[in-house]
Parts: sequence; C-alpha cells; structure tokens
Amino acid sequence: MSPTQSLVIPIYGNESGIDALLGAVSGLADALAGDLEVVFVVDGSPDASLQRLREALPRLDVATQLVNLSRNFGAFAAIRAGLGVARGRAIAVMAADLQEPPELVLALFEALRSDACDVAFGQRTGRADPASTRLASRLFWGLYRRWVMPGMPSGGVDVFALNDAFRDQLLALGESNSSLLAQLFWLGGRRRFVPYARRAREHGRSAWTLRKKLRYFSDSVYAFTDLPVRLLTAVGALGMAVATVAGAVVLTARLVGDIEVPGYAATVLAVMFFGALNTLGIGLVGTYAWRAYENSKQRPLAVVQSLERFGD
Repeated sequence: MSPTQSLVIPIYGNESGIDALLGAVSGLADALAGDLEVVFVVDGSPDASLQRLREALPRLDVATQLVNLSRNFGAFAAIRAGLGVARGRAIAVMAADLQEPPELVLALFEALRSDACDVAFGQRTGRADPASTRLASRLFWGLYRRWVMPGMPSGGVDVFALNDAFRDQLLALGESNSSLLAQLFWLGGRRRFVPYARRAREHGRSAWTLRKKLRYFSDSVYAFTDLPVRLLTAVGALGMAVATVAGAVVLTARLVGDIEVPGYAATVLAVMFFGALNTLGIGLVGTYAWRAYENSKQRPLAVVQSLERFGD
C-alpha cells in the first residue's frame, strides 16, 4: 500500500547537509509509523547532492522518490514538480536546510488529518538569524502584505501542507513567472496557521539571494495586483488636475502682464498639459494590457471547494 502522507523537499546546494536531512527524514518516518513518502527534487544543484542522494536513498528505510530536474528552475518550480508526483493524500513541503524544525511537518499533517483545513501554513514567530537578515525579512514581508497579499502572515511563509484535492487545484494553475505561495492564498480554501520559531542555519549558505527576492517580489506584484497601473493612472489624473490649475495661473499672469517673456506661457502650458496627458494615457493603456494579461492566465473565475447533493 502506498503511504497516505508525502513530504516534498527541494534540493539545491545542500550537499553538506544531506546526512542531517536524511536523519531528520528517518525520524519523521518513525514518528508517522512508516506512513510517509519523501520526494526529493534536485533543482539543478551544482554540487554532489544528486549523487549523494542516489547512494543513500536505497539504504534508507523510508519510501522515497528522487526527481532530478534538467537545470535550475527555481524553488517554486521544484516544489510543483514534487507535488505533481507525490502520491499521498496529504502533502507537506519542507526546506532541506532544516531551519524549519522537522517537527513542524508533524503538526502540519495533524492539522490536515483533523480535516480542519485544506492547507496548513507554518507561521514564523521568531527566527535565529542575524539582525540584518531579520530586518530585510521584516521589510520584504511588510511590503508583500501591504501591496500583494494582505492575508500573508507578518513573518512570511516557507513551509506548508495541503490535501490532494487542493494540490490538484494548485497544479491546475499553469501560469509562469508567478508565485506559488500567492497562488495558495489566491485559491482560498480552509486555512490553518501553525506557529514555529526558525532555527539558525547549520549547513551551507542560503540560496535566497537579494536578486531572487527582488525577482520573487516583482513576479508576485505583476501576477497578482494591478497596483503599478493604478498608481500610474492616479499620478496621471493628479498631474492633469495640477496642470489645469497651474495653467490657469500662468495664463492669468500672462494676460495681466506679469509674464513678459514671449512664448513662456504657451510652452509651460503645453509641457504641463501634454506631460500629464501622456502619463494618464499610459495608465489607461496599461489597464487594458493588464486585463488582457489576466485573461491570458486562464485562472478559473471561481474555485469550488465542495459539492453536495441531497435527495437523490
């Protein structure tokens, strides 16, 4: 019989921590009485992570799958690949660096097992990271909550678990250059948040660089909100109002003789009016482009959580 619970772990640059990771996986399997399948997804890792897993997994007393991607596609793409092959009715995602305590996976599975939610998120209540990292994280997730996804916890989300029906709905969203976490929140469903404290890193270096953070934030903004377009339209409308008032002031000053330089009034009026009109026009065109982009993603207009029939 196949295990009813699956654990997906993306692997990138984790060679030095493979032994510790496999030890944590074995402990989770023991705690779940062997009812666990682990899916390792090697995301084009440049080190020997793939080779070490190939050597170690046959000796591991846990049901496992080893997925090797052809190149580095990113953590979210690796997680989606793992979710696609996971066979359990409950699927959790865990980071390979073990900064999230493995016991959190048990709590996430327990939340799903009680049928109290469709997706359970690990919510950070503290983190044993340097002050600069904590400050950058607080700023990043603050902007994320304010401009992209208000329902996101203040400390952000790294790990989660979901049932197989919710997984199928997630994988049906086949859009690229998007955010997996934002898709989970966009789908809605019954949610539960499990608090935990993030551990200090013991092995390797984080692959979550500033460039990747900025890319992740921009993908989330452009895929889930039209805020930049709305800001541009608002700035254009405000500029038109300011240009109208300033134009009236300049024209009045020209008529009463306070402006004597030939062509000054006409130049100022033209620059202010057409500059504001251009900004407003770009905003309006951007609105239509956003709507076309939204339709091209072909997301469902509604997500059916349950369907019940009575009286048949």
